[in-house]
Amino acid sequence: MRSSCPISRSLDILGDRWTLLVIRDLMFFGKNQYGEFLASPEGISTNILADRLKKLEQVGIISKEAYQHNPVRYTYSLTSKGKDLQPALAALFSWGLEHVENSIPPDQSLLKLQD
Repeated sequence: MRSSCPISRSLDILGDRWTLLVIRDLMFFGKNQYGEFLASPEGISTNILADRLKKLEQVGIISKEAYQHNPVRYTYSLTSKGKDLQPALAALFSWGLEHVENSIPPDQSLLKLQD
């Protein structure tokens, strides 16, 4: 633990390159299966994706439910704790559009705000 600062503590959970992209895909693009996350244009590797999904479940940001049992495959969804990240991701999206060169918003037809 770096400190008791809320930003520092939040970064302990969310502050790597991939975690917020997995949450973005769940929240805004309606992705909820392992293969769908792998198909994202950023190109997350299978071992990193598996690790991030496990960590997000451990901290209560996502939950998983088996939709197939042999082999076991899961669908993932945001918990209320995960959904509470929506304003932060929306703010980061807006900031990126305004301040990061070559940022392009996704096709609006792809965006889905999860209930």
